[in-house]
Amino acid sequence: MTTKSTFTYNDAGVDISRANAAKKRIKKLAQRTFTSDVISEIGNFGGLFRLRQRKASRPILVSSVDGVGTKLKIAFTTGIHHTIGKDLVAHCVNDILVQGAIPLFFMDYIATSKLDPEIIAKVVQGLAVGCQESGCVLLGGETAEMPGFYSAGEYELAGFIVGLADRSKLLESHLIRSGQILLGLSSTGLHTNGYSLARKLLFEVAGYGIDTKLPELKDSIGRTLLTPHRSYLSLLKPLVDQKLIKGLAHITGGGLTENLPRILPTGCSAYIKLGTWPVLPIFKVLQDLGQIEEDEMLRTFNMGIGMVVVVTPSKLSKVLAYFKRNKETVYNLGEIRQGSRKVIYSRR
Repeated sequence: MTTKSTFTYNDAGVDISRANAAKKRIKKLAQRTFTSDVISEIGNFGGLFRLRQRKASRPILVSSVDGVGTKLKIAFTTGIHHTIGKDLVAHCVNDILVQGAIPLFFMDYIATSKLDPEIIAKVVQGLAVGCQESGCVLLGGETAEMPGFYSAGEYELAGFIVGLADRSKLLESHLIRSGQILLGLSSTGLHTNGYSLARKLLFEVAGYGIDTKLPELKDSIGRTLLTPHRSYLSLLKPLVDQKLIKGLAHITGGGLTENLPRILPTGCSAYIKLGTWPVLPIFKVLQDLGQIEEDEMLRTFNMGIGMVVVVTPSKLSKVLAYFKRNKETVYNLGEIRQGSRKVIYSRR
């Protein structure tokens, strides 16, 4: 039994001074994203955001919360922490974009066993960059030191976003009908989903290391897996504003198979032609390593398509011209037909 007569929080593994040092750095990074709509400071019990009259005749708030899954494990192993926050912001921005919303503010939660100000600053740097690129405020968050709860050198990261949509421009399932066209926009890689299976195949089954370079990939395995999640906000916002599209599906965990039905109304199915888009090399590597059936690949990974755009035939030429002006390659994946809210695949 210990004979010490007085204890401090530091004796339990929580260093308040180190936490305060980290929070000072976080405050500076977050303030770079502030606009005149922010009327509070980092460190208050709650963040205050002024909801001024904006270009929305019938304003609707849209919110979402998410994490980046076991992609964090790749950051821990490589020691690269400055992109994982950007991943999180992009994921959350895309999730509210599919309902026609633009981001207003973002809040984060970071928890670790022992605060390392350098690592935390890099994570928040990524969050700040992601917010700045999305015109979004990093309004606040929580940094928790929890000794014994997480493994040494690891942390948890989650984010919460609030955006604004005009009721007249909301993208809802009742707008989607049989005969509409499905266009695909490319992903940059795994984005933030499927990492548990990818890590098992690459590191356990194949025995590769984080720095292994494969002829199929342009970079090392570690850097390939850390390729940032793409944000589609700047590209798609004008199409939403002009009401040129009828729906959007963010292709995350569950792939095309599980995510497209989320936006389909009763009585409709999505018919997808396989072979109409290039499958990224990383997915081919994973499929070969695990001898994975095609159906399983399509319901686990995005397979190279990060966002699906639903367009009426009458607007198709206008939408395609817009993508061409913006030098965006787009793929005609298939169409909406009558059905029971499923994705039906066929060969091209």
